[in-house]
Amino acid sequence: MRVLVVEDARSLAEVVAEGLRDQGMAVDLAHDGLAAAAKLDLNAYDVVVLDRDLPGIHGDTLCQMITERDDRAMVLMLTAAGAPGDRVSGLTLGADDYLAKPFHFPELILRIRSLARRRPAARARALRAAGLELDPVRRTALRDGRPLELSVKEFAVLEALLRATPGFLSAEDLLEQVWDENADPFTNTVTVTISRLRRKLGSPPVITTTPGVGYRIADTPTVPGWRPPRSQTSIS
Repeated sequence: MRVLVVEDARSLAEVVAEGLRDQGMAVDLAHDGLAAAAKLDLNAYDVVVLDRDLPGIHGDTLCQMITERDDRAMVLMLTAAGAPGDRVSGLTLGADDYLAKPFHFPELILRIRSLARRRPAARARALRAAGLELDPVRRTALRDGRPLELSVKEFAVLEALLRATPGFLSAEDLLEQVWDENADPFTNTVTVTISRLRRKLGSPPVITTTPGVGYRIADTPTVPGWRPPRSQTSIS
């Protein structure tokens, strides 16, 4: 999940971004409306966490700009203006949810995840391919019914690959979707995370690599000499 946090109070923005990253979200920051509009033109976001009283472009105007897009992000207004009239006006502008400051951080996380599920372009909750089953809401992952103990980034990489199935994702694609705009494109972070994920998924290998193209979930994972257990072998 990719989130844009638009907040002019830099200390609060950093706290929110760090907390969301700890939950496996890729988070970009903008501290004014102009910077936010530029990022929205460059990147696709699932959710925008939006302050209202912003310099450059006011949050209300930015909210209307977002809602006019064809493939728009969901908007959560996070603002100190918490009176009932403020909530009504914010939702009337097209915001999908409204949370007043001060707020309870676990509630913010739940609301963001709920909005991502409601997004029109969002896919079905459970992702399945090649014996893998991943539930982004419950944060569970299985292979052939076996629970997988994955780190936050390993889980996010597997989710991205499953969403892209049967297509490929390059290392740059994964950096953009799982990390954020500040990720170093020359780092080996993706390679290291894929390597750890492969070990945890076990045999036969299910993530394949095509040089110059990227990574994908194999339709039929096999290795030379490997045969499925007798209980899984079809009988004709």
